[in-house]
Amino acid sequence: MNISVIIPTYNRVHTLGQAIESVLAQSLSPTEIIIVDDGSTDETAQFIQNNFPSCHYLFQQNQGVSSARNSGISTATGEWLAFLDSDDAWMPDKLATQASALESNPEIRLCHTEEIWIRNGKRVNQMKKHTKTGGWIFQHCLPLCAISPSSVIIHRSLFEEVGLFDETLPACEDYDLWLRICAFHPTLFIETPQMIKHGGHEDQLSRKHWGMDRFRIQALEKIIAHPKLSLADQLAATEMLIAKAGILAQGALKRNKAEQAQIYLAKQSHFQQKLTEAKQ
Repeated sequence: MNISVIIPTYNRVHTLGQAIESVLAQSLSPTEIIIVDDGSTDETAQFIQNNFPSCHYLFQQNQGVSSARNSGISTATGEWLAFLDSDDAWMPDKLATQASALESNPEIRLCHTEEIWIRNGKRVNQMKKHTKTGGWIFQHCLPLCAISPSSVIIHRSLFEEVGLFDETLPACEDYDLWLRICAFHPTLFIETPQMIKHGGHEDQLSRKHWGMDRFRIQALEKIIAHPKLSLADQLAATEMLIAKAGILAQGALKRNKAEQAQIYLAKQSHFQQKLTEAKQ
């Protein structure tokens, strides 16, 4: 299997080495490793040159993780693409396990895996809402991001069908992509953890942006408008949007942001009307 590994990074020279080492340690070697440096101001460039000269290093002005991943996709030569965030790491048989599973299921073009969570250096258990699964998982993807980018192997033809990562979203860009894929394609899930996900550090996007559901609502609006989305999935997505808009409105009111609250109350009302009409 021809696999290109794409690692986006921004000022993470302190964790990047561990991520790259986990790729180099794979029992199934990828075709190439592409490091996309999204405008780092630390020693990332020199670090790669000194320690990992075999990697394909790309530098771009800071444009966000979606742009970095998209740059990697456009540069990659592999038929299959695997993503790894620069603060995560893979188990040694991650690529081999997924390649074998995909070869046994040639009709499936996206495979993700279970993961181990490390937060502030300590292993933590995932909450029930973060449970992952495979198959037709669109509705399972609606509440939260149900697929970790660092766990994915995806056939490049899926990007040609549904588009790339949405560069207008500062966060939840993965949630948006999985909705666009999972609405029309099944996924394969490896139940044995194949990656280590590190959390708790200050530069995570979930800490940078308040109210992450703002971006999920944008993604939900996009997929609800898709002309080929099934009625059942359209209704489920609309109900989720209504719930999230209500939560954001309540949060805005608590912070005395009346104008902001009104935006989400209006959105909630609009989609409630659409839901009523769709059910008639």
